Amino acid sequence: MSLPSCDVTIIGAGLAGSFLAVLLARRGDRVQVFERLPDMRRSQVPAGRSINLALAARGIRALELAELMPKVAPLLIPMRGRLLHDVDRTLSFMPYGQREHEVIYSVSRPGLNGVLLDAAERAGATIHFRQELVDVDYACRKLIFLDAATGRRHEVPMGTVIGADGAGSVLRRAAVTQLGLDCTEELLPHSYKELILPADAHARHRIEKHALHIWPRGGFMLIALPNLDGSFTVTLFLPKRGEPSFESLQNDAAIEQFFARHFPDAYELIPRVAEEFGKRPVGIMGTVRCRRWHVDRHVLLIGDAAHAITPFHGQGMNAAFEDCRELLEILRDATTWAEAFDRFETRRRPNAEAIADMALENYVEMRDTVRDPKFVLKKELSLELERRFPSRFVPRYSMVMFHDEIPYRVAFERGRIQETILNELTETATTLDEVDYERAAALINARLDPVA
Repeated sequence: MSLPSCDVTIIGAGLAGSFLAVLLARRGDRVQVFERLPDMRRSQVPAGRSINLALAARGIRALELAELMPKVAPLLIPMRGRLLHDVDRTLSFMPYGQREHEVIYSVSRPGLNGVLLDAAERAGATIHFRQELVDVDYACRKLIFLDAATGRRHEVPMGTVIGADGAGSVLRRAAVTQLGLDCTEELLPHSYKELILPADAHARHRIEKHALHIWPRGGFMLIALPNLDGSFTVTLFLPKRGEPSFESLQNDAAIEQFFARHFPDAYELIPRVAEEFGKRPVGIMGTVRCRRWHVDRHVLLIGDAAHAITPFHGQGMNAAFEDCRELLEILRDATTWAEAFDRFETRRRPNAEAIADMALENYVEMRDTVRDPKFVLKKELSLELERRFPSRFVPRYSMVMFHDEIPYRVAFERGRIQETILNELTETATTLDEVDYERAAALINARLDPVA
């Protein structure tokens, strides 16, 4: 028997909060959502804060179960792999998978969020915009909001509360100070800044449309994801300090020289790069790890509020949607919200830890390791081993992005084992023809169980 419907307060109307509002409102809960920003469907998203998103199997599964994919599909651009740009303008393509469906999809955050907000309101949720959570009183069980329109504070009683208020969650930080919640926020020594590579005069993409473009430069990188209007959202990931760094790019001449030297082909396609660079904010990145996600028996943290990760595996949104889907499943046979919250955390936290670690590893891969011929060989060998041993060997990237039935934790653990196998098989080989496939079979059969 499913848990009876009740009043639920959701903090945050971003991707996780609005999607969860859809699911809970359809379940019959009376959902109130409080969001500090204006309604993005009627106002412009702040410049430089959009980071294009990569929708993959886990997010698609959740959206399909919510019957929202028909609305989302027109917003998507398939990306079949990474297109690497060398300093000498050489291009090399690395496919994500080897099957027709093994692609990921570029989608704009505002467009997707708008679809979810519409669906939440249609389902019966009430969304209050420009209502910033500024304080929480766990002792008196009160939420204190600031109404941006009036400048006044008002209180909302704490019933069942779900915090989907992002990496800087006020709900979480209040639990840390008032209830002793054990939580760490690990900021990267790197930051990011977004630019736009515009479409041509006919609104067409000026570089390959169906790829995620990467300019790997060792300690830093540039990436570009396609937009529906023919433009690309370009993101520079760079150390905060040192040389080069955001700290070192303090004037137009330094910015122009930096882009011309390190990203010459992109530099030629981004007009007024120094001027645009100066206008746009620098964003921070980090990982949030909490020992508990539910507090006070009535409050749950979800998505980035509970387990924010760096963007380098394209899984932040997908993991948040998977959170929402699994919470809904748990609510179907839980007897209390506290029981549901406990079971949700037990199921999800090991997977959140695993994808956080994989995202950090992927940053090094994207900005540096992809340039190593041995890395390229191991990627090619991964796909070959998958063809030869499909029931046992699935590349880790594929497990994360294309196999939503494989938990992140399992992908992480199997990926470690597979990496040792790849290292052993390529210790002396320099091409696929030189790989000993009989030895590969022996290693795989001995170390990897069939994929469940």
